[in-house]
Amino acid sequence: MRQLVDHSSNEDLKGIFSQQELDYAGKSKSRYGRLAARFAAKEACLKLFPLETATAAIDLSDFSVENDGYGAPFICLSPRANALLNLYGFEQISISLSHTKAHAAATAIASSKDFKAPLIGRLAYRLLPIRRKLVLANLERVYGRTLSKSQIKSIAQAHYAHFIRIGIEFIQFQFLSQAQRMAQARVENADLIGAALSKGQGAIILTGHFGNFTTAIAAGVTNFPEARGRFYFVRRPLQPAWFEALINKQFEKSGFKSLPKTGSMEAIMNCLEAGHAVVFPFDQHAGGKSSILVDFLGHPAGTFRSLALIAIASGAPVIPASSWRDENGNHVLRFEEPLQLIESTSAKEEIRLNTRLFNASLEQMVLRHPDQWWWVHRRWRN
Repeated sequence: MRQLVDHSSNEDLKGIFSQQELDYAGKSKSRYGRLAARFAAKEACLKLFPLETATAAIDLSDFSVENDGYGAPFICLSPRANALLNLYGFEQISISLSHTKAHAAATAIASSKDFKAPLIGRLAYRLLPIRRKLVLANLERVYGRTLSKSQIKSIAQAHYAHFIRIGIEFIQFQFLSQAQRMAQARVENADLIGAALSKGQGAIILTGHFGNFTTAIAAGVTNFPEARGRFYFVRRPLQPAWFEALINKQFEKSGFKSLPKTGSMEAIMNCLEAGHAVVFPFDQHAGGKSSILVDFLGHPAGTFRSLALIAIASGAPVIPASSWRDENGNHVLRFEEPLQLIESTSAKEEIRLNTRLFNASLEQMVLRHPDQWWWVHRRWRN
């Protein structure tokens, strides 16, 4: 460790250690031991994910050691490491570390999540098995390597419970007052949208079918009045027609507008030029000339290429967003930091790399609350 520290620039060290870790290590002779212990903790964490470590899907920089108010160490994960934590069904990683002048050691232990589904989900899974084979096949495709059959079944059952709750919430929502709607939802990181729109380039909202997305969006905007009239949703009409009419009425009442999924490129660019936000549900299958084949949750999937084209051409920031129902039954609408687009000398490669970047962001949001994503959709048709 002494050789690594003494012969590396500060920028090179930041490729391994966080700035907080470097600050904690200090400049004294004890610095080498402190950094060695943190290096050992990172290696211990990597051993929990052997395949991803071997394929360089994660590295040392995805883990950092911090200390709580009592001085006890705990591990912080990057977004991609946190996605793997969820993929493997881990609740958290606990670490212990020690060092002397000559040696450093660390252990990392992952605790598993409790995947027990609610009773209503277990009943619906058994008595109303709508697309059950497809749901299980999709879950097996994603989690087959990391979770047991019983754990996968529990996620499927929780998924059916989620759909039951969506139906109940949709009916209840029609009779709620504005105050009740405000109490039912919260918006996290709304300032990111405000900052993006203030630059006049508009904003691209990268999202998918997360949580009770129609209710969460309508309820969330009540707490986010500056969004009214500035959000345009790119979407297909829903079936049956009466349900589409209900959804459209709810959107209009909340101040949202819709753009068709096909043939709306010019309208989308005009919205962005006018400084508005355009919302792209990006988690559904795309086929034909409008698609490109890139990985999604570990498997090739037909994905719309148009979002990368629009982002590159417009210069508008791409802001990931998701929604979910928390443990209290309230809806959370969360925006993430804008994605840093990838540049390439090849236009075709630039589209591919950025489309994969968008899918990777969606993966993190899916794995955060897997029971509340749209597993009934035939996402992988290739």
